[in-house]
Amino acid sequence: MIGKVLTIAGSDSGGGAGVQADIKTITMHGCYAMSVITALTAQNTCEVSGILEVPPEFVAAQMDAVFTDLSPDAVKIGMVSGSGTVHVLASKLREYKPKNIVIDPVMISTSGQRLLQPQAMNALIVELLPLADILTPNIPEAEALSGLTISDIADMKAAAALLSERFDSAVLIKGGHLPDSATDVLCDRGKTVELPGQRVKTENTHGTGCTLSAAIASNLSKGMNNMVSICTAKGYLASALRAGFDIGKGKGPLLHNFNIAH
Repeated sequence: MIGKVLTIAGSDSGGGAGVQADIKTITMHGCYAMSVITALTAQNTCEVSGILEVPPEFVAAQMDAVFTDLSPDAVKIGMVSGSGTVHVLASKLREYKPKNIVIDPVMISTSGQRLLQPQAMNALIVELLPLADILTPNIPEAEALSGLTISDIADMKAAAALLSERFDSAVLIKGGHLPDSATDVLCDRGKTVELPGQRVKTENTHGTGCTLSAAIASNLSKGMNNMVSICTAKGYLASALRAGFDIGKGKGPLLHNFNIAH
């Protein structure tokens, strides 16, 4: 089965994150990638030097073009930037009712640039996140959404349980910001589990969150359940990090096509 996966995200001119990372990931999972671009960014491994938000009405036009013809099996949502875009996406998702919505609540880039406008936070929480089947926040994002301070795995479990109940979705809190562990925590249908991971020693982590959520969506599109989709995606991400790709002067990207690169 060739899954059809729609990524809704910003464009990264450096190719390491956003729509570009998603399309690479979806393709490497043997799926067909489609895209709705929410913003253009002038970006490289060092910084995000500019953001140009796509007008919400054109985001809506892209959604209509995809859903009236191509019928995605899974949707991954990343950078949404403004409240107008959030409103449009929520409306279109309620209209078309796609299966398997994975939302990576992107707020700040790896280089520290704010990607979600402060005034859009409430719209994200009220309108968009309740539509997710799986949410994939990192620790700072989970803190912002839950209001809790997260410093260890026990805190991650408490936040995951709170967010899972609040948004009626599976919640995967990523442990990449922990000082001594790469363990993630998943809360799904009231059950909270630790998902151990081996930390890969590399500074090249640009686009890891985008890649993981796109991989999860790809696996869901092929009929895998939440747990298998997430664990398989974690394995793909670890391999892409271990490939040791080194490009650019800052926090470089991973190598999405590690298994065919020469």
